[in-house]
Amino acid sequence: MSLVRPFDKLPTLNSAAILLVGTDESQQQQLAEAILKEKKNFKINIHVATSLPLPAERDHIRPRIDLIAFMINMQSKHSLRNVEASLSHMDANFFLGKVCFLITGVGRMNHCSVEMNAVRKLGNLYCSPVLFCELDSEGIRVATAQRLLRMLQICAGHMPGVSALFFSSLMKSSIDE
Repeated sequence: MSLVRPFDKLPTLNSAAILLVGTDESQQQQLAEAILKEKKNFKINIHVATSLPLPAERDHIRPRIDLIAFMINMQSKHSLRNVEASLSHMDANFFLGKVCFLITGVGRMNHCSVEMNAVRKLGNLYCSPVLFCELDSEGIRVATAQRLLRMLQICAGHMPGVSALFFSSLMKSSIDE
């Protein structure tokens, strides 16, 4: 098992890779399908994992990962603990704009077992944007897919003049205000 590093492989022309990490495989699958349905002008690779580290034996065939979206379900403390444990298996350079926290289950706040402050603290601690969504709703799932696709496009370097770090700092300042 090895650390996930953002710059250990060369980028591929007109392609980008996103890694969805979370315990709810059905929501990962729904989100991946929504991302693939969106119109885009580059090839996209979507990988899913329940946790990090990723198996080292497949590292040689795994493409460069441009964006990691950690999915935390507000109804599951296990989901939050899983993400917290996975964060230690990442190179610190990923937190320079190539990580986001995707918080699901926010529409049912009366059933939450995860504190909202814990999620916000996680975003602040790792200097990464926190996106709130309800993936059970088709419209919000499509909007979330579009947002992740735009973030992925920036993180992969397909948006001239905008870097992942710059974009992350813009999102960070708008959340904090």
